[in-house]
Amino acid sequence: MARGGEFERVFERLKGILAPYGRRLHVCADDARDFGVDLAPEGQRDPTTWFGGVRINKRYVSYYFMPIYVEPALLEGISPALRRRMQGTSCFNFSSVDEALFAELAELTRLGFERTAGDPGWGVARREEHGMAHRKAMSEARQR
Repeated sequence: MARGGEFERVFERLKGILAPYGRRLHVCADDARDFGVDLAPEGQRDPTTWFGGVRINKRYVSYYFMPIYVEPALLEGISPALRRRMQGTSCFNFSSVDEALFAELAELTRLGFERTAGDPGWGVARREEHGMAHRKAMSEARQR
């Protein structure tokens, strides 16, 4: 099982995929174990505005990518190898660097960014369009 420096290498490589979007959107976390990007600036954030993040966990490094949660069509055509890395609907777990899968994940992230167009209201709109269960965050976002 990978430990120590390997997880830091995985984290830095996955952060490198997500960090360019932080320059276009809003970095909401940035430390040695956690990096996150949000569609909305601080004070306007809710769970529907989170774009993605990378986190070092005990057994793996997770890459969270929220556009696929409300736009599952983004996953059409991903490789079986990348799909095996999925846990839940919007998380990919890695314990070592895999350049082929990271390249595929980078392309998926690019496509997701293009779909969101950096719009903080995108998540709420897509949930409503897909008839997804309403969450507290959605009702709060609509009240703004």
